[in-house]
Amino acid sequence: MIVVSGTLEIGEEGRERAMEAARKMAVASRAEEGCISYAFYADLENPSVVRVFEEWQDDQALADHFDTPHMKEFRESLVGVDLRSRAIKHYVVQEVGDL
Repeated sequence: MIVVSGTLEIGEEGRERAMEAARKMAVASRAEEGCISYAFYADLENPSVVRVFEEWQDDQALADHFDTPHMKEFRESLVGVDLRSRAIKHYVVQEVGDL
């Protein structure tokens, strides 16, 4: 399994547009083959931070995700948004268990 997790820091200018684009992106991404979960979350301590968490069956599913029309649309929708920082990591998970 592949996990993608990280943060986007978005300034006030364009934040609502970015959040709407994120909502559309999440819905379209969850419909993709190989997507286990895909969501954006507001940070409770810093309203300018949005967290992303994704789970994919494998590297190929994630690679295919990057080539989708909705990924292109999402990237285009962020042009002009005050994106202050982006810190997103890719994790290869060998084992999953309940806590």
